[in-house]
Amino acid sequence: MPAHLSRVDAVLVQALIAASLSFAHLHDVADAAGQQGWKAWAYPVSVDLLLVAAWRRLRSGAGKAAAWCWFVVALLASLGANVATAGLLDAVSVPAWLRILVAGWPALAFLGGTLLAHGAEPVLRELPSVTAAAAPGPVSEAAPAPAQPAIPAALLAHARKIAAEHHTRTGSAIDAPTLRARLGVPAPLADVIAAQL
Repeated sequence: MPAHLSRVDAVLVQALIAASLSFAHLHDVADAAGQQGWKAWAYPVSVDLLLVAAWRRLRSGAGKAAAWCWFVVALLASLGANVATAGLLDAVSVPAWLRILVAGWPALAFLGGTLLAHGAEPVLRELPSVTAAAAPGPVSEAAPAPAQPAIPAALLAHARKIAAEHHTRTGSAIDAPTLRARLGVPAPLADVIAAQL
């Protein structure tokens, strides 16, 4: 077997062992905190999915601060369960603060997952369309050019940040199609923003 394949196999085996143990520890903590049955099994799935979502967002290069925040939150939940099951947790008399943390986890994980999946870029799609409708009236040969929309300051600041990151990474100015893809806005709006950068 080639050496690089045996290294990959060893890494995968180690990852599966670590994931299984962590999964079991999260289940045990949730069960001890009063979440029995399927609910106790849902906790490790929730923690692991939040870790994966945060890691995926980190790898995409967008919203790294939020991704790091949620990655650390999920990692602390996993690490906390692993440490708690090392003899530190009295499974018969679980402290109230731990019961509160376990009971509050679903809402926290839902918030984190939602923010990671629908971060700042997709929200910007909800901005009004750039194309201003012409006022009704008689048709003239030379129609006036549509008024340029006012770009919200927060959107322009976000676009400048994306443009600066793009320039740092590539050494060239960002073009309108790339800006449109990163912001998740219509092409006409991206053109207007690009002109103001």
